[in-house]
Amino acid sequence: MKKKPKNSTAAVAGTITKPKKRTRNVCEPKPKPEPGFTTEDIEDFQFREDEVGEIRASLLKWYDVNKRDLPWRRINDGDATDDGERDRKAYAVWVSEIMLQQTRVQTVINYFNRWMEKWPSVHHLAQASIEEVNEMWAGLGYYRRARFLLEGAKMIVEEGGRFPKSVNDLRKVRGIGEYTAGAIASIAFNEAVPVVDGNVVRVIARLKTISANPKDTATVKNIWRLAGQLVDVHRPGDFNQALMELGATLCTPLSPSCSSCPVSAQCSALSDSKHNPSMLVTDYPTKVAKVRQRHDFSAISVVEILEGEEDASKFLLVKRPEEGLLAGLWEFPSVSMNGEADVVTRRQAIDDFLKSSFGLSSSNVIEREEVGEYVHIFTHIRLKMYIELLVLRSRDVHRKEEKAVTSYKYVDTKTLASMGLSTGVRKAYNMVQKFKQTRSNLISR
Repeated sequence: MKKKPKNSTAAVAGTITKPKKRTRNVCEPKPKPEPGFTTEDIEDFQFREDEVGEIRASLLKWYDVNKRDLPWRRINDGDATDDGERDRKAYAVWVSEIMLQQTRVQTVINYFNRWMEKWPSVHHLAQASIEEVNEMWAGLGYYRRARFLLEGAKMIVEEGGRFPKSVNDLRKVRGIGEYTAGAIASIAFNEAVPVVDGNVVRVIARLKTISANPKDTATVKNIWRLAGQLVDVHRPGDFNQALMELGATLCTPLSPSCSSCPVSAQCSALSDSKHNPSMLVTDYPTKVAKVRQRHDFSAISVVEILEGEEDASKFLLVKRPEEGLLAGLWEFPSVSMNGEADVVTRRQAIDDFLKSSFGLSSSNVIEREEVGEYVHIFTHIRLKMYIELLVLRSRDVHRKEEKAVTSYKYVDTKTLASMGLSTGVRKAYNMVQKFKQTRSNLISR
């Protein structure tokens, strides 16, 4: 056998959500006298026929008793009897799986229930606007997922309104990848295809002591192949959910409950750990280094336009580009800074942006206050935001027609409160409101 490689670097893809895993102290790995299977080893490796039967039976029996009661599992729980029910189930699986990407189950439950109440079918969703969808999605992060759901729903309805039933046809829908297609096809339409997420990678890596880099393309491909071997042909949807459930609840990254695991008898990592104290179940899958976060800095100006009474004030919002981070969302005017910047530099940058884009002049300023700083963590970016409150006398905006148009609008407080704003933008607004309240309390004393 080949020797288990040391941890290697792997790019971790992602965009908007906060990281959930706890950090670990880095130390020298202990030598492994009985290394696992590397990429080359598993290319021709497979589960034995008797293993497959035992894993299927044990895992399904465990799942039937221990599966979590989740709202998307209640929709047409059991065998759907007609195409309409299958489509409804497929839609629920689709929405839940997209929401669950990079987001905790407990967080998703309330979002899913509200979503299904507002748009109970793909036909209802297809009639929604992107603003409505973003509003419903606000706080979940990775807003591109919401846009793909809307675009996919419109595509399905435009092509007849029936949900695609096979993996191949589902992959043609905007925003549906291999994982989501497998989940929908197996759970809603009983197609015997595998589903591989991080939980499944971990379970299979431990079952077969796979020490190859789990982020490596060849490793991922082979794990998909091994998962395909295991899928129960009679209950593919339940089996896929059982495998993911096992990884999410028992076969966890740091504290696996091996004594309660229904497939512990087939687990090579557990067997090896019993025979060799220097080996641990948690050695699998191989740990890979995280991508170092980029540090960005931004000056945020919460621009409030007074129109007579303060209650009648409005806020300036700017729409982000349709591609890239937080695509298409509304935010307060902001300017990227090259590293840490002092107040004078930040204000000059904001003034230049407001004047060139909206014709707003600093001569109309009623009040300008530094509100504070806030660090917002994305998966791959650490964004430090410098937040100010800028109150202007009027909204007399003049822009030159020959210049590129920046989408913007003025909204009142009530509208702002109901909009689908990103977590960072909502935080900036709340900081401004808290600043105003604190100042008001001090004045009234």
